Amino acid sequence: MTDVEGGLDEPAELEPEQGSLRLASPDDRHDAAAWEAAAAAVLRKARRLGEDDPDSAVWDALARTTLDGIAVAPIGTPDSVADLATSGRPTRAGDWDVRAWVFGPDAEAANEAVLVDLDNGATSLWVELGRGLTSTDLPTVLRRVLADLAPVVLEAPHEPVAAARALLAVLDEQGVDGHPGTNLGADPVAAHLRHDLPLDDALGDLVPVAQLAREHGILGVTVDASALHDRGATDAQELGYAVATGAAYLRALTAAGLSLEDALGLVEFRFAATDEQFPTIAKLRAARRLWARVVELSGGATETAAMRQHVVTSRAMLSKYDPWVNMLRGTVAAFAAGVGGAESVTVVPFDVTLGVPDALGRRVARNTSSLLVSESHVARVADPAGGSYAVERLTDDLAHVAWEELGRIEAAGGVVAALADGSLLARVEEAAAVRAGEVATRRRPLTGVTEFPHLDELLPERTGEPDPVRRYGAAFEALRDEPAAAPVFLATLGPVAAHTARATFASNLLAAGGIAVDVAGPTDGVESVLAAYAAQPVVCLAGTDATYAEWGSDVVAALRDAGARHVIVAGKPIDGVDDSAAMGVDALAFLTRTREALA
Repeated sequence: MTDVEGGLDEPAELEPEQGSLRLASPDDRHDAAAWEAAAAAVLRKARRLGEDDPDSAVWDALARTTLDGIAVAPIGTPDSVADLATSGRPTRAGDWDVRAWVFGPDAEAANEAVLVDLDNGATSLWVELGRGLTSTDLPTVLRRVLADLAPVVLEAPHEPVAAARALLAVLDEQGVDGHPGTNLGADPVAAHLRHDLPLDDALGDLVPVAQLAREHGILGVTVDASALHDRGATDAQELGYAVATGAAYLRALTAAGLSLEDALGLVEFRFAATDEQFPTIAKLRAARRLWARVVELSGGATETAAMRQHVVTSRAMLSKYDPWVNMLRGTVAAFAAGVGGAESVTVVPFDVTLGVPDALGRRVARNTSSLLVSESHVARVADPAGGSYAVERLTDDLAHVAWEELGRIEAAGGVVAALADGSLLARVEEAAAVRAGEVATRRRPLTGVTEFPHLDELLPERTGEPDPVRRYGAAFEALRDEPAAAPVFLATLGPVAAHTARATFASNLLAAGGIAVDVAGPTDGVESVLAAYAAQPVVCLAGTDATYAEWGSDVVAALRDAGARHVIVAGKPIDGVDDSAAMGVDALAFLTRTREALA
């Protein structure tokens, strides 16, 4: 079953709704040309457009391209969706399930945490085994949890069958059948991705766990696409992987004797939500469209094509330093997950990058969803993004790129073969390298890490090991983990008004690499700079271009005579310096060179 060789849009749209997306009212008389003229005037003032450039050039100037190569226009227009029909609409009605995440290393502490979560807004549990907790700890972790009211979702990569039996034993002891949303969580492909477990018989434990789930009327299979996201995958790669893995699981289950409908009824998908809210909304909508198409190609009935979505805020986007910013990232991601139609949402605690989250981290995590649902009423509208020109266009583009990724995986022989031959992860690594380059040059800024770092901050203390996911800012965090042994002498040239902009830029840039500065200034000449100099080996000049031209070379020569080994200038290079830093610099490479000079 599950032939994915058909096109995404053949022979018909995936969903029955095909209403017009032209939502502009007859009173809206502002056409694209009027917007182009207004936008072009602003860009010319900012020198991003030339005086001779046509107004229509604003589209290229303001468009951005995603890591999947999808061009995102600065605004949506009716023309951009003229050939589209609404697809991927959410099926959730009402509030989403607030799913609390718990992992080791202590079973008693985990039980205390989940009871507090359930008493204060959480409505289901995601229990991860393998970081201190084992299947034998489940009775302790779930003590006093009413498992017929609160779904329990397992993640047990190292012992899926034993964990499934242990959870069922807990249900038997309670004398309940378990909530229909309970999931035994078999996901052997994600277990390989996260823990490098053997792929030889990757689907071996899938069938027995699924059969146990079917016997007890609960879910049994998870397709955790966030496992690939955490390796650096793009949105389209995450979607292609999810659908390919789901198809592989359907093949295995139907080959074991289950009907397609029974197999579909056992599966739940897990996706990552980032703080890029519109791509996240589009990703969840595109996922439903893709899965519906696979079910259609497999001969499944329309009513069986619904995709259960558990969405977890991205762990890769979080930061170790200035972790409080993670609350903002998690809020935006949770909003996008809810608007995108997720049935269940897990907000990752802000302090997971430091160790096992404490009571504060867990409270903020669950309250984020509670506030969005109960205070902001985000869940009251079934499909808030439906009909949005920008979201509909992005959904369609993303669905087609993801379908192409699915085709590449299937051409390799399916997801297991694509992982075994390295082709899938090679594409992911290419995308991760591009993202890393954007982070390194600060075109993709990370607040508290690459932008506005605070060298003297006191991080909250947490017990246990930090979450092992490779974060987007990991390279900068590694520099911060081992601060430079000596500061850089920041020589500010001229009065405060003249040097402040570049001095601030240089200070923040150096701090992003764990490098402190000793500031001298304001100064009015070579002698005043030398008077503040204390024989630091690395010097950074900060001033205006006019000041550099007037006496920059003299101060460089004087500092070298006084003992400076490595001289940097904030701005464009000038004669006599060893390095320079301006907007767009590869910050990671620059900081590495500077630290080497300090050493």
